[in-house]
Amino acid sequence: MGNIIEIEGLTKKYGALVALNNLTLNVEEGAVVGFIGPNGAGKTTTMRILTTLLKPTSGQASVAGHSVIREPQKVRRVIGYMPDFFGVYEDMKVWEYLDFFAACYDIPAATRNGMIDDLLSLVDLNHKKDDFVENLSRGMKQRLCLARTLTHDPQVLILDEPASGLDPRARIEMRELLRELKNMGKTIFFSSHILSEVADICTSIAILEAGNLVAYGDMAEMKKQLRPHRLIQIRVLGDLTPLQEALLHADKVGETLAAPEVDLPPDTLRFDFAGNDQDLSHLLASLVSHGIPIISFQEETGDLEDVFMQVTRGVVS
Repeated sequence: MGNIIEIEGLTKKYGALVALNNLTLNVEEGAVVGFIGPNGAGKTTTMRILTTLLKPTSGQASVAGHSVIREPQKVRRVIGYMPDFFGVYEDMKVWEYLDFFAACYDIPAATRNGMIDDLLSLVDLNHKKDDFVENLSRGMKQRLCLARTLTHDPQVLILDEPASGLDPRARIEMRELLRELKNMGKTIFFSSHILSEVADICTSIAILEAGNLVAYGDMAEMKKQLRPHRLIQIRVLGDLTPLQEALLHADKVGETLAAPEVDLPPDTLRFDFAGNDQDLSHLLASLVSHGIPIISFQEETGDLEDVFMQVTRGVVS
């Protein structure tokens, strides 16, 4: 599939402050991109430019082939935007709220009732259809706001901190909802500070810091680039000395972690390994043949927090 979001050399300045610095980023159709970074990194600025709410100082961006600068109306027809701080009309009922926005997108009145029922079913708010918006919990309001972004069936969803401020149960419900939208084929570009949840549902990660893109791509590939060697952890029964001696003579085993680290149990050893899967299999077979009582033998895969901490420096623009 081709790219549905294309960003090239995007820059936004506020006087001497550079909020976004020469950002270049492409998102494939159907992808789910987690857009992460410290506060002040430029995430919301990027999203506001993509949604035509803010003009860039320089550079260009397009959504579904439409320029955000030259064709803002066409862009708005293909995107659904959920800002980090959203407003709801609290004197409306839930169904009236969705009906109002559907009318704004010229959805015919004859089809709006069925569409509203479908949207409320998707976000699990059917039972609140006739309730006033002001009586909804924060999590329900956020799900209603997400339903609002779907009234015109957009190709691309741009969501700024969709799980912000939610309790654990509401966050899980929001994550499952995003997963359902992913399965429906929507392209989702969303920011979040909850790194574990980003990694759980996205197909790729973009990390922004001080207005600069510091990493972008499939998370597994990024971890390989950041850690060229594999990290293996072995737990044995009893003394570590026989294991240490065996590893000293093994091929492709790093020498830097020949002794247990302070954060490991006394029966566990972690070390770098430069070989492939077959080499790793041979290593395990060799250790077993030497009579080493291995309880567990595993490769540490790391997580998004590892990647984030390695590529960022904790600076803001």
